[in-house]
Amino acid sequence: MAEEKLANPGPLGLAGFALTTFVLSCQNAGVIPNEGGLWAMVPLAMFYGGLIQLVAGILEYRKGNTFGVVAFSSYGAFWMALAFLVIFLKIGIIPGKAFGDALGITLLAWTIFTSYMTILTFFSKHSTLIAIFVVLEITFILLVIGHYSGSGAITKIGGWAGILTAFLAWYGSWEGIKPQFFEGA
Repeated sequence: MAEEKLANPGPLGLAGFALTTFVLSCQNAGVIPNEGGLWAMVPLAMFYGGLIQLVAGILEYRKGNTFGVVAFSSYGAFWMALAFLVIFLKIGIIPGKAFGDALGITLLAWTIFTSYMTILTFFSKHSTLIAIFVVLEITFILLVIGHYSGSGAITKIGGWAGILTAFLAWYGSWEGIKPQFFEGA
């Protein structure tokens, strides 16, 4: 019986993460209007950033990649949870002050999670993965500082860091697709 060849789910997970991060970060950076960016982010966070990353995480399990399982499944859940927070705010389940508190602790918790995931990337010696996580960590730190200090300027800088994170993740996705795409060409 021939061994089944499995596709690499990493590029899919990185693409979902990149696109959703890009849209929300454009809003945080002030590149697009607040409401437009928020409402564009919600369905992306539910499906492309959320569900697709969760699927990529499950497929990483099949490949035996524990880091990929934890990273993609966790950040997929992050996007889904963030989408629900926004939906709950907009339909009045969460009042504005409670939303701010919930968003603050959510950002802080994800900063902590991203810290240890960033440290783990250094064991991989994969420069693109390291760059993605280092810039993502900086993004989360800036967003937490911006949130708790009330500084729109710091939040904007965090948005620009998020845009850089998105481009790094797209590059990582491209790196994973390119060898297979041109195989046999």
